[in-house]
Amino acid sequence: MPNNNKTSKNGKGLGKGIDAIFSDFEGQNVDATEENVLDLRISEIRPNPYQPREEFDEDALQDLANSIKENGVFQPIIVRQSVNGYEIIAGERRFRASKIADKKTIPAIVRDLDERQMLEIAVLENLQREDLSPIEEAEAYDTLIKKLNITQEEVSKRLGKSRPYIANYLRLLNLPPMSKKYLKQGKLSMGQARTLLGLQDKEKIDYIAKMVVQKGITVRELEKIVAEANNAKPRSLKRVAPKSPFVKASVEELISKFDTQVDISENKDGHGKIQIDFKSTDDLNRILDILGISID
Repeated sequence: MPNNNKTSKNGKGLGKGIDAIFSDFEGQNVDATEENVLDLRISEIRPNPYQPREEFDEDALQDLANSIKENGVFQPIIVRQSVNGYEIIAGERRFRASKIADKKTIPAIVRDLDERQMLEIAVLENLQREDLSPIEEAEAYDTLIKKLNITQEEVSKRLGKSRPYIANYLRLLNLPPMSKKYLKQGKLSMGQARTLLGLQDKEKIDYIAKMVVQKGITVRELEKIVAEANNAKPRSLKRVAPKSPFVKASVEELISKFDTQVDISENKDGHGKIQIDFKSTDDLNRILDILGISID
């Protein structure tokens, strides 16, 4: 029997499920077996007004509708009572698919949530999507921070993600419109987008992004283009010994952690140095924050 209430396993999404999120709300009982499941009329139900998702995959909805026609809705949606009927807290895909399947009612659990909780649940459920793009994930984190007036650190703890992880996604929102569109459409990768953000002349980002999409330029190739665009100093002609696999792996990890160019040079006697690039005072403060260093 097909499962029409598949739980997302998207590694980019939440570190805990929606039911675990409910348990964070004082007085909320997450054990559905102890709650009354009602058959509510679909005509009395409205989507969550804070739902940030505007597009739903029509083919996927039709597949779900076919499953619901055959087997019904296994997992109740969760709603809250409003002045005119009910508003969806979680389960909008099941609600939309049930309408397509011409269902008149849908099983539901009614819970009492305030406006702040409605907003948070809508964003958190959206983060569980399997088809979530990097830019949509970044927008979800930004919504939580701005609408709930919480910090990056609080978001990272709530979602089980590291603070640098959240910060790296939020930086994507600094991309210009065309590059954001490419990233949302999957034409640009996360690595390419982060490399483009390294351009000192921000007006060149969309131009180079378009070139990347048209010519299929790799991240490594793009890094060279960005370095040239930034008028990077040419490397010394002095022969440099190749880096060991350990050093190469260390460089990659440091680049990922600090989201900037990092270089490790080592001498024959085993001594060396680590160089971490920064582009501004704010960028330096960001790196110091990751290192846990506070300058008074």
